[in-house]
Amino acid sequence: MGKFFDMDSPVMRFLNRVGDLMILNFLMIICCIPVITIGAAFTAMHYVLLKIVRGEEGYLVRGFFKSFRANFRQATLIWLLMLLVVMVYIGDILIFNYSGLNFPKALVIAVVAVAILLLMVAVYIFPVLARFENSVKNTIKNAMLLAFANLPRTILMIVCYILPFVIGYFSTYALLFVILFGFSAPAYAAAWIYSGIFKKLEPETEELPSDLEFSLKMDEETKEING
Repeated sequence: MGKFFDMDSPVMRFLNRVGDLMILNFLMIICCIPVITIGAAFTAMHYVLLKIVRGEEGYLVRGFFKSFRANFRQATLIWLLMLLVVMVYIGDILIFNYSGLNFPKALVIAVVAVAILLLMVAVYIFPVLARFENSVKNTIKNAMLLAFANLPRTILMIVCYILPFVIGYFSTYALLFVILFGFSAPAYAAAWIYSGIFKKLEPETEELPSDLEFSLKMDEETKEING
């Protein structure tokens, strides 16, 4: 029984991880309430989750708000750009459904295809911002390159984000799970996927590819590596 409650036992590690995800989800919900801070909240969550996945976690709440403050300006600008795109697409959907006009099928397919491509890029933007130091333009560019260069993993990440809400839609019992882990659990699963992708961009001795224009944001005790 003593080993069961040992902090290094699989059960206790699992319970600790569940607790971490609940805390992160709570922080996300609180920090998303002002709406304009959603981008910074997502960036901070991915900053913490990447450290957890790599076994580098420290103080969860402190790390979250450290990244929140450090990336607030860029994350907010990117979020506002994304929000503008979302509003445009909502307008398109309303026009398609309620205008009474017959639009060419090719146009509708093109709009849907572009929306899917933007979603693919969106799942990388905040993780890239959380891990790499760069301009807003290059952050978006790099997220786009990673999305298309790792297409199977990108699709898997999208499924991770969508699945809990699909389950919650069909089951009222699953809705509680979405409330407790709806943000953090999908992002945690995604972090396991993109961590390996990011590792390839973090060589210790080789220079980073110039076309990606990355520079790594390391912890305070390590020096910056510019690509």
